[in-house]
Amino acid sequence: MRISQFAERSGVPATTLRYYEAEGLLPAERTPSGYRIYRVEALERLAFIVAAKHLGLALEEIRELLTVWQDGPCSQVRAALRPMITARLRDAEHRAAQLEVFAASLRDALARLDALPDRHTSCDPSCPFLTGQTMPDPTSADHWRQALDGASRTPVPGGWRFILPAGRAPAVAELAVAEQTRHPALNIGLHLHAPHLHLEITTNPGHNDLIDELLGTTSHPPPETPRTNQDH
Repeated sequence: MRISQFAERSGVPATTLRYYEAEGLLPAERTPSGYRIYRVEALERLAFIVAAKHLGLALEEIRELLTVWQDGPCSQVRAALRPMITARLRDAEHRAAQLEVFAASLRDALARLDALPDRHTSCDPSCPFLTGQTMPDPTSADHWRQALDGASRTPVPGGWRFILPAGRAPAVAELAVAEQTRHPALNIGLHLHAPHLHLEITTNPGHNDLIDELLGTTSHPPPETPRTNQDH
């Protein structure tokens, strides 16, 4: 097949086919006059490339996989492909958690904007929208306790680590953004690793009362113990 025929049959533009050839993924034979020609077997190779691209794999990874796909059995392809997909899934979950935190900050910004009184004077530097300040929420502790209901809790230096169902990520992210706006001394970290959400709330020494107030705890987590030579 000429490149135009191959592009029509595969649904992949000729420009992309030339790019794959330049990257060494999809070599083409040449006629005596220099035209590219493709054998029918190239359709299977192209289908593999397209499937790998849809998974977000880099060209270097696809090139590595093609070597296994061409010369090895399916079991080797599967063994090579699995860690690549696992890494992409981990990246996607991390980006999803970051996007949810960003979405929560946008919702908080809208709430602050809607809560501003209508004034007919100029904006000033103390505007709550500009400073990021929100009105204290007297029920925030209740919201946290509801979000953390049934979660496993592990003490860490300066605070606590929780493991919750991943489905609570939107609510927890929104609470985290609002709480860090109110109390900058709190450090709140989220890590989404389906099917769980890992949440860590810590603070510097002297601010443990913030965690007690937030989580309704009365006992402080153990401080970090200095390491000795026996620990190494």
